[in-house]
Amino acid sequence: MFEQWNKRRFTRGSQRGFTLIELMIVVAIIGILAAIAIPLYANVQARARIAKAQADARTIASAASIYGAHMGFLPTASGNFLSQVTNAQNQTAGPFLGAWPTLPGGWSAGGGTVGYWYTGDTAAGTFRITATGDSTSVGVPN
Repeated sequence: MFEQWNKRRFTRGSQRGFTLIELMIVVAIIGILAAIAIPLYANVQARARIAKAQADARTIASAASIYGAHMGFLPTASGNFLSQVTNAQNQTAGPFLGAWPTLPGGWSAGGGTVGYWYTGDTAAGTFRITATGDSTSVGVPN
């Protein structure tokens, strides 16, 4: 059986391998696939950075809410999240964040700070966390 196959394979003479046309078609197909895949991959990275920023902002918002529930007022600065505090009933709690979250690569915080920009208004009982990058802005609360 293998003898028949070998005879047919080599009966064409010294012609072996792929033709130039076949190789060009394969290269063109690979180029088309790469042209489709590379922008999709870049878009996935941008969406991942946005998702990280949203998750970090929600984490800071949760910490601010827990701080507010413990102390009776919202934190005024980002440093309040990283230390222990004692409320009016002499109860100690904290730190509310292990470390201040870092921004995704290429992102910036408002107010010229490093990390997420936190502003708290204890009189009004409101806060805002913002960061910008990848042609979008993330803010909590929305």
